[in-house]
Amino acid sequence: MACFSAPTAVAIVTTACRKKIPEKYHINWLNAMLWGGTAGLALEHVAHGEIVPYFPFLTAMKSAQDTAVMFQEILTVGVGMLVVCLIVWALMVFVAWKLEAKAKNVVTQAV
Repeated sequence: MACFSAPTAVAIVTTACRKKIPEKYHINWLNAMLWGGTAGLALEHVAHGEIVPYFPFLTAMKSAQDTAVMFQEILTVGVGMLVVCLIVWALMVFVAWKLEAKAKNVVTQAV
């Protein structure tokens, strides 16, 4: 229903703050994963009629019961997807740091 809203919220924040985050954290990698996932999920939800071009835009917001189910999905599926993206990004950054350190070590030993 609206599981993409959790990664979208974080993508908005990280995009707005990206210039304040040091380059060594490769925040653009995280942004690419979050925005790409958001776009894919939003497109999928449009294709299945869960997002519509008229108010309330999310079909799950037509009734209070459906809205409660939607919020439950955001908290479980959306946050779960967000956590997986953050873990994958953190592993990518860690590997990049290790490879950079190894490359510096090889250059230092060669000199």
